Amino acid sequence: MKGMQYDVAVVGAGASGIAAAVAAARSGARTVLIDAGPMPGGELLSGMTIDGAINAHGERIVGGVLADLLAICEEMGGYVGAYSDWRLIQYHCCDPEIMKIAVSRLLDEAGVELLLHSFVDDVVANDDRVEGLVLRNKSGWSLIKAQVMLDCSGDGDICALAGGHFHKAEDAANLQPVSLMFRMANVETAPLLDFACAKPENLALGESDAIRGGRTDREIVEEIRRQGQPCVFLRGDGPFLSQAIAKREMYPTALIMIQPTSTARREVCVNSTRVGAVDGVKTEQVSAALSELFAQVWKCADFLRRRVPGFENGVISGSSTRIGIRETRRVLGEVVLETEDVLEGRKRADGVAKGCHHVDIHQSGTGQIRIPVANGGSYDIPFGALIPVGLSNVLVAGRCLSATREAQGSARVMGSCMAMGHAIGVAAAIALERNDAWAMTDISPDLVRDRLARENAIIDGPA
Repeated sequence: MKGMQYDVAVVGAGASGIAAAVAAARSGARTVLIDAGPMPGGELLSGMTIDGAINAHGERIVGGVLADLLAICEEMGGYVGAYSDWRLIQYHCCDPEIMKIAVSRLLDEAGVELLLHSFVDDVVANDDRVEGLVLRNKSGWSLIKAQVMLDCSGDGDICALAGGHFHKAEDAANLQPVSLMFRMANVETAPLLDFACAKPENLALGESDAIRGGRTDREIVEEIRRQGQPCVFLRGDGPFLSQAIAKREMYPTALIMIQPTSTARREVCVNSTRVGAVDGVKTEQVSAALSELFAQVWKCADFLRRRVPGFENGVISGSSTRIGIRETRRVLGEVVLETEDVLEGRKRADGVAKGCHHVDIHQSGTGQIRIPVANGGSYDIPFGALIPVGLSNVLVAGRCLSATREAQGSARVMGSCMAMGHAIGVAAAIALERNDAWAMTDISPDLVRDRLARENAIIDGPA
């Protein structure tokens, strides 16, 4: 078995893994980013907006590596802008085709080495340290050795292989459903916004006081029109969509969320599909969901063309390259991000990342729980929530962080995932600079915070 030696190994090339690898590599650490898929980016390439990076007041709460990535997108004409559906959140809208190139550029400029099409089959551990990763790809078996391991797999795969501990698993029947984002081009914005303004009862509007600001629904839909972008959230329990579900013109869903991806192509991303009772760490279950998800894509696109103004000439222009999984394992960390931390917008001296997305728990059928962060603000994610119990040289970032189920339902989105990734990449760099024996629990959150601030991450400031 051939071996390769690195300073930092990052597993998972989604939003958190990209940020972690870039941050570590920029410090001078030889860094490898490993992913089982064919391309880095994860959900960043799906067309879905980047949630959890702008609070309800329009203040950016995630900077650093995310800001650098968005700057590349903007330079290449792929940043649509920061917009809102005037429901609970604001978000970054990007062209996923440009995002593919931007992610590759960002990694290359930082000096990250990529290993794609590579599956982590096992780990080599010595007591509480993970010393190596056993990979399998078309080149055969290989052993990746590194001093620091960063688990950004989404499922806590490295922690699981190394015997880490996890929060009590949710019953598979209650796990958040899996989804498949898709895009439609040739969508006319003006008729869509006219439709939204004429029938505000069909939209989810002003679900937090910070967004509503004392406005009526009709006043809020005029704010949507003024944006001039197709940012519309059709409620599953609104008369328009609920009647379509009852008539079987649409499948049961809590939403049809429409968001801009390209003005030039008149293209939008549609978030609507869902298949429940799928355990995201069971390959056969995820695979079996694909045909139903594509059937829903086709049905939703047909429904939009027939029934929603602006979509008459719409064509399916793309879909995500992977099924979106919202919830699997949650690592047990030194600290737990609690539900109250999120809902009350708590700030912490040991906070190394921020989140602002509402508690968002999708359910099978038409159900969805949405609870806003207090006062439309943000909360801090503690460093200890990224340190798995019992593993001295491993950090985690992304949706497998140590959190209650409700808190994970907020922190799992791309903005806060990139903030967490940046934080653990910085922590890895600090660990490598130490000359004595170390464990991640020895790293002071203050050191991480100070370096993050120097790298233009947002640690203090916004509400």
